[in-house]
Amino acid sequence: MPKTIKELPEHSRPREKLRERGSAALTDEELVAAIIGMGTAGADVRTMSRNVVALIQNHQEALTLDQLMSVPGMGLAKSGQILSAFELARRYLVSEATKIKCAEDVLPLLSDIRNKHQEHFVSVTLNGANEVIQKRIVTV
Repeated sequence: MPKTIKELPEHSRPREKLRERGSAALTDEELVAAIIGMGTAGADVRTMSRNVVALIQNHQEALTLDQLMSVPGMGLAKSGQILSAFELARRYLVSEATKIKCAEDVLPLLSDIRNKHQEHFVSVTLNGANEVIQKRIVTV
C-alpha cells in the first residue's frame, strides 16, 4: 500500500517540496495534492490526486464539477478548488498574449497532449500580430 503524505519524509511532501524547490519541481499528482490539501476518511490525498490526474489526462474537453466529484473523496469543495485553479490558469494564460514567432513557440501550447497515445490534429488560431486567439483539438 502506498505511503500517506504523513508517512513520507518531510522533503518529499508536496507543499514542502513546493516551498524548497518551486512548483516546476512537482509532478502533476503532487500539484493536485498541493491544491486539494488533504484527503478524506475514505481516501488519502495521494490516491485522490492520482485519480484526478488520470481523469484530466483522459478528457479531451474541459472537466466538469460532476466528473471531478465522481472521484472517491472529491466533494464539492475539493472539486471546486481544482476547477478554480484551471480557470485562473486559463485567464492568466489568455490575458498574457502568447506570440508565435517560430514553430517551437507552439510547443508549450501542446503540453496537455504530450503524453497522449493517439494522434491529435490541433488548430492554433492567430491574430494579425501572431498572438494566439484560440487552440482547439480538431480531431483525435
